[in-house]
Formats: sequence, structure tokens, C-alpha cells
Amino acid sequence: MRAHKHIQAIDKEQIQFLNFPKQEVLDNKMDMHNRCLNLKRAMSLGNLEHEKVKITFVDDNGAKKVETTVWGITEKSVILKQSTIIPLQRIISVN
Repeated sequence: MRAHKHIQAIDKEQIQFLNFPKQEVLDNKMDMHNRCLNLKRAMSLGNLEHEKVKITFVDDNGAKKVETTVWGITEKSVILKQSTIIPLQRIISVN
């Protein structure tokens, strides 16, 4: 995983206007596995408790973070409210 000096905070509504490259942002399988576990936990928190999480991801202009509720996870993406989607391979972390 590359270090990102500046992470821009954005609103969930802005995500639909971003462009996402296809490349994976994480370097090793353990980080990818942990990302999946953290996303599953975030989805449970979102669906059961309506808790928000912070998702850090990378679009074609650099690192961004959003505080939102995770509603669903597919093999290739994370689904937020209002059918907003972030490609799984572009997510750095979930807190």
C-alpha cells in the first residue's frame, strides 16, 4: 500500500462523479483479506445499528475518505446508501 500524504474528505453524494482505475490499491493478500473482514463488519454495523464508518479509497485523482453507512458488499464493490458504489479494489481502509 502506498502512503498518501493528503486524503481529501468528500461527501457520499460526490462519489458517483469520480473515476476509478481498475488496479488494486493493496499490495498483499493479508491486507485484502482484512479489508473484506472490515467491510463485512461495517455492513453489519450499517444494517443493524445504522452506524457510519470511514472508508478511505483512491480514485484517479488521489486518496479520498468518506463517512457513510455500508449497505451491501458484492464480489467487486461496496454499496452505500442511494446505490452509490465504490469498487472494492480501490478501498485502502475501513474504520
